[in-house]
Amino acid sequence: MGPPPKRRAELVGEPVRWRPSSKGETRDVQSHPVKRVVSGALAATAVIAAVSFAHAPATAEPTPVPQTPPSDTSEALAEYRKLAEKAAKLNEDHLNAEEDLKAKKAELEQANADLAAAEQAGTRASADVENYRTEVDKFAGASFTSGAGMNKLSALLTGESTQDFLQRAAALDVLASDRNEALRKLSGVVDEASRAQRKAAQAQARAQAAKEESAKLAGELRTRKDELDAKVEELKEAAGLLSSADRAVQRDTGGPIPNVKAPGPAAQTAVDAALGKIGSAYRLGAEGPSTFDCSGLTSWAYQQAGIGIPRTARTQQTFGTPIARSQLQPGDLVFYGRPAHHVGMYIGGGRMVHSPQPGDVVKISPLQSNYTGARRVA
Repeated sequence: MGPPPKRRAELVGEPVRWRPSSKGETRDVQSHPVKRVVSGALAATAVIAAVSFAHAPATAEPTPVPQTPPSDTSEALAEYRKLAEKAAKLNEDHLNAEEDLKAKKAELEQANADLAAAEQAGTRASADVENYRTEVDKFAGASFTSGAGMNKLSALLTGESTQDFLQRAAALDVLASDRNEALRKLSGVVDEASRAQRKAAQAQARAQAAKEESAKLAGELRTRKDELDAKVEELKEAAGLLSSADRAVQRDTGGPIPNVKAPGPAAQTAVDAALGKIGSAYRLGAEGPSTFDCSGLTSWAYQQAGIGIPRTARTQQTFGTPIARSQLQPGDLVFYGRPAHHVGMYIGGGRMVHSPQPGDVVKISPLQSNYTGARRVA
């Protein structure tokens, strides 16, 4: 048996016909509850579909594997990781100071080379000035001792014939041309000598400034090194408090190595190189091929693709083309902090391969919350 006729009609949305007992009339009525039931059902279906669509994965890439354990880290490991993060930042600061000092020393060497070149040019110009001045003095002396002077009027007055005048006038034209050429050359070498002196003074000022800046940077470098060494000692003490379970957590590599398809051959080579180092130990200041710090891994990976990029996270952050997060592709460099103190390489699916910090290994991780931008270098 099914539902009574009235109930069945409501369910399918048909008009309802009935005869009330008090009157002998029959009316057709469209049930309002039917409209509400159908509308509510359609709305619920739409909501379910929307929610299901929103939570459906946008691509076929696997879900990023969180690091183990995600939240129940032991107190000793949590403290160790804080110290390790500080050590990693100090390491980047130290590397940046080294790069700054190296650049300033190169600037000093260039300034000294420019100074030497300017001084040599000045010496040559001074010798040329003396030579051309002697030549000009000869013309001046000839004009003074010739009595009538070196001009065509004197040639006319002293000549014995028209032919004699023409010959003398031609000779005077040659002499005047030589004199003018000597004067032009003298003026040129005088200007060259002045330019050489100005260049020498500028180069000397640059060299002095670079020398002073180098001394300042060298002092900062020693300070950075002392801070780093002190933090490393703290880290060693904290490492002694870690349990075997904590050390196992540190060796977590973030899941199986995925098959990543990069957009181009150079990026593909770099991604494959970085993924090939999964499990390699982090070491402060290391740039491969067996141990790495964060920027050491990315610079080494791109070296394998024949592309030279800067050494530190800060300098890599200004290299290549800036990329919006929505446009990330495998091979792009992803940065943390401004200026950057950490860098990894994007591999797709919201994940990166990176060398995180001391005590850790090269691994795959989700992009972190302090993400500050990305650069494409291939």
